[in-house]
Amino acid sequence: MFDSDLSFASVILSGEISNLSPHYKSGHIYFSLKDEYSGIKAVMFAREASRLRFKLENGMKVIAVGRVSVFERDGVYQLYVKELQPDGAGELAFAFEQLKKRLEEKGWFHPSHKKPLPAFPKRIGVITSPNGAALQDILNIIGRRYPLCEVIIAGVTVQGNSAAGEIVNAIERFNRERLADVLIVGRGGGSAEDLWCFNDEALAFAVYKSYIPVISAVGHETDFTICDFVSDVRAPTPSAAAELATPDIISLTHSLEGLTFNLYSAFSGIIKENRAYLNILTAKRSFSDAKGAFDSEKHRIERLKNALYEQSALVIKRNSERKKTAQDSLNRYVDSYLNAQRLCFTKNVTSLKRLDPLAVLLRGYAAVERNETVIQRAKEINIDDCITVLMSDGRLKCRVEEIYKKEESYDIRTGN
Repeated sequence: MFDSDLSFASVILSGEISNLSPHYKSGHIYFSLKDEYSGIKAVMFAREASRLRFKLENGMKVIAVGRVSVFERDGVYQLYVKELQPDGAGELAFAFEQLKKRLEEKGWFHPSHKKPLPAFPKRIGVITSPNGAALQDILNIIGRRYPLCEVIIAGVTVQGNSAAGEIVNAIERFNRERLADVLIVGRGGGSAEDLWCFNDEALAFAVYKSYIPVISAVGHETDFTICDFVSDVRAPTPSAAAELATPDIISLTHSLEGLTFNLYSAFSGIIKENRAYLNILTAKRSFSDAKGAFDSEKHRIERLKNALYEQSALVIKRNSERKKTAQDSLNRYVDSYLNAQRLCFTKNVTSLKRLDPLAVLLRGYAAVERNETVIQRAKEINIDDCITVLMSDGRLKCRVEEIYKKEESYDIRTGN
């Protein structure tokens, strides 16, 4: 009944997407459309889904065109979508804003990634249609402003499904083979659909990773594409891009003429100043009478040399006298010191002789020992003790027979 009813063959529904489930292998997209009162399941097959310019999200309000039929396996009716567009905004505008927001969050538009343009490029790469008016405008301006550089053209299509891929390949080749110092990527004006290839994410990535600075020149001044935002410099038109890429040879010529004049003036001043200084030098006697000046300097040097010899001899003589005086003083000090030490030594020897026990023995005295111990008093000896009497010329071994102690009034001189 659903398939035979023509009223279900083509319907237009407005609703909010929910339960979004893209099938990455097959490319089909499954979702539901709902409003505050009801909902319906929907499917968009891969062939139709591949033509979408924007990315579906849950909560997005859309307008869907399709047919209603029964999914027999589950016994439910659903919407088979052929076309989708955002509700309240054009499809291309919505897709553009989606991609712009996503790439901006990645940081691809940040100024820190922008590369400066070379001041004097040797080779300029131009990626555009080989048959478009934009190329002729670029060549004319480069030829007028800076004919010294070489222009390398990569002809590509600039609209249609294959355009973005061709532009990406051209950018990658320029970088891979280092063919240029700066790149101009763009085309002339057109509708949003004509310019859409410059909103491709793969193209944006190629521009972002290019080590060669890229100037985006797409459409007119009021046209904006993703390529404009990710490029290093955005030019409002292809002609403006050619001007940004090149210096003006006329201005350079005027600058060089000014620099040449300043350089000539500076060198002229230096030469004039040095010529005046040279005149002062040549006016001196050393130039007018070189031999006389040389002889005068020679005599002056001889006088200085003789004075130096005399001064050296005087210094040597003074040093010799000082050395002799110092030697005499040292000799006198040494003699005085030795005499003092000699007197001290003689005094010490005399004192030692007085203390020498051998000298006492030589005067007729004797020393008494017992068991190698000196006996000083008679009371330390007993009758029949063996003692040793030390004399100046030997020893006597004796036995004590009698002991006369001092308290018995023994006269040591008489023995009584």
